[in-house]
Amino acid sequence: MKDKTPAPINIKNRRASHDYTFLAKYDAGMMLHGTEIKSVRAAEVNLQDGYCTFDHKGDLWVHSVRIAPYTPGTYNNHDAMRVRKLLLNKRELKQLAGKMDTGLTIIPLRLFVTDRGFAKLEIALAQGKKLFDKREDLKAKDQKREMERFR
Repeated sequence: MKDKTPAPINIKNRRASHDYTFLAKYDAGMMLHGTEIKSVRAAEVNLQDGYCTFDHKGDLWVHSVRIAPYTPGTYNNHDAMRVRKLLLNKRELKQLAGKMDTGLTIIPLRLFVTDRGFAKLEIALAQGKKLFDKREDLKAKDQKREMERFR
């Protein structure tokens, strides 16, 4: 008999660790429309170019995250590149808003679905890496690989 438990949804932004240094991480809820959660469960999400901004009311919004339209959806299907609201505590929002003025950015790291069925987006307060920082990271990764190979 087959086990009907679905595979856990864990969609990662692999390019983010190459381009940014992470200073703090937060888990935020997402406000989604009906067919969006079905596309998320089908793992049809692209986080590569995503970023977050604050509006004039102090709400946090995620931009450029593509959730593909649900294929069996009808005319009620969602817009793939829609701007989505993120849900955080007021204290966390104040912390992030205070850091945004210093030239830092907020980027999505991974999208996952909790045991209760809620879609959560892990976001990070990040600082962009320069070219020499990327080279140093690659050099450290190569050295670590060499050490593991000799063990």
